[in-house]
Amino acid sequence: MDTIVEHYDYLVIGGGSGGYAAARTARETCEKVAIIDSAPQLGGLCILKGCMPSKTLLYSAEVLHLASKGATFGLTIPSAKINLSSLRKRKEAIIKEFADYRSEQLKSDRFTLFRETARFIDTDTIQLSNGTRITADKIMIATGSKVATPSIEGLQNSPFWTSDTILGLDFENIPQSVIVLGGGIVACELAQFLNRIGIKVTQIQRSPRLLKSWSPEASKTLEAAFTDAGIELYTDTQLQSIQYENNQFSVAFTHHGKSFTVNATNCLNALGRVPNSQNLGLIEAGIQTHASGHIVCDANQQTSNPRVYASGDVTGPHEIVHTAILQGELAAKHAFQRPCKPINYNHLVTVVFTDPQLAKVGLSEAQLIKKDIDYIAADYPFDDHGKSILMEALYGYVKVFASREGIILGAECVSKDAGELIHALAVAVTLGATAQQLLDVHWYHPTLSEIWTYPLEDIQEVIEA
Repeated sequence: MDTIVEHYDYLVIGGGSGGYAAARTARETCEKVAIIDSAPQLGGLCILKGCMPSKTLLYSAEVLHLASKGATFGLTIPSAKINLSSLRKRKEAIIKEFADYRSEQLKSDRFTLFRETARFIDTDTIQLSNGTRITADKIMIATGSKVATPSIEGLQNSPFWTSDTILGLDFENIPQSVIVLGGGIVACELAQFLNRIGIKVTQIQRSPRLLKSWSPEASKTLEAAFTDAGIELYTDTQLQSIQYENNQFSVAFTHHGKSFTVNATNCLNALGRVPNSQNLGLIEAGIQTHASGHIVCDANQQTSNPRVYASGDVTGPHEIVHTAILQGELAAKHAFQRPCKPINYNHLVTVVFTDPQLAKVGLSEAQLIKKDIDYIAADYPFDDHGKSILMEALYGYVKVFASREGIILGAECVSKDAGELIHALAVAVTLGATAQQLLDVHWYHPTLSEIWTYPLEDIQEVIEA
């Protein structure tokens, strides 16, 4: 039987947010666009096993937490506890709404959808698992990432949890205890969720502090919130081994030169993710990768094979869904020589959905120092701010960085709803606004947002001195 060969104007491997954005953008220019996605369910990581389920569960845990503090707010709330069955149904209903919509988009007559796996057999040709071979003028790789399983003695052979386990609520009853391995975004968000639904949590981080890519002040604030909530936290550790016997995990590690062993009924592996770049035939395609497995791209998301582009988690370095979408759109425009400009990562917004939340935009203080940029910094704490005091939201601060001329270069916010508050400064960073221009804005009182005016006033005073 002759091998079937089909040709398309544009071909996308992976139907998640970045892949769909690329396909949708390419479809504005060309007619024949195909998408390959072999996942059991269409939707991508964000919808199925990332953003949507995690934020749904985190918000429910926040409501539970506030209900448990009723007396603090002058309320009598007899009891508040988690209902796993109801929580699972709500989470699944929300996911289904988004997944159904994405599936409908992918299956529309605008695209050809292949529910197969794909592999490059040369620089121009992809072979599907059904034997079909496909060529295309331009190709996008948007295959995402998967949970990493580091080489730690005993880990691979133990029934550890992953983020998929937690977000799927794949347990019938609330477990007694859990050891969380890791101190990154996923580890911290899920550690707090597990703590708030009534599980004894021990968190072990290899680096000297949680969220090592954030400022020391941000890490310190979150660590204080975690320990105050009863999370047993160990940082600056070296994991030695993991044992699972008699339905119990034992994790051995060193901490400040001493040996420790902690026990729990469950263990969450949240030690990072790796790109889904294996088994794609990247060598045959002439596509270079970093040692980490991430695909090497230029500023237009073009790989070392000029016919092929990549976006999202498979290329990095910012594994954020809105960035994947921007990368996918940029790549599709560049592929067909449409007007486009590279993404300005100096305007990047990042949020961690713990409580307090952490959010930042633009250049961090560490980046400003590394780039030898002369800057002014000013901050203000939430425990001295009216709205946050009445909300009992006292952890955290805002901090603003500006040039000597007053142009806003970056900002950091650690607080209740920081993910919402940061966008006021994101607009400023993107538009190149000055501290004085922001002070000309009407900031309503009492709001959390008006706290930005205090560091802005301090910056303006320095400029005018």
